[in-house]
Amino acid sequence: MQPCAPDLALFTSRASGRTITERFRAFDAQNPHVYRELRRMAARRLAAGATRVSVKDLFEDLRHQLPFGVTGLNNNFTALYARRLIDEHPHWANAFELRRRRAD
Repeated sequence: MQPCAPDLALFTSRASGRTITERFRAFDAQNPHVYRELRRMAARRLAAGATRVSVKDLFEDLRHQLPFGVTGLNNNFTALYARRLIDEHPHWANAFELRRRRAD
């Protein structure tokens, strides 16, 4: 038996051949309201006393708030949104748990 090759699906979309980061950037450019709403929701939770915020929870809340959902709001983007929130609001760094990225 030959060793298995790494699962490239972790790194690129089979349909587009683009990395998660590339797909995230395209989605974010087309849907700037998503980041604005995630930022607003995170700020509201932290102001209410939360010490930890889950971007996945924010995603689910956002999906329920928008009348027709957001096409393309992919759970693979949660880590990238969390990093963006921290980059723009460094004082929130302890509120989000980040893991080392395996893919670009």
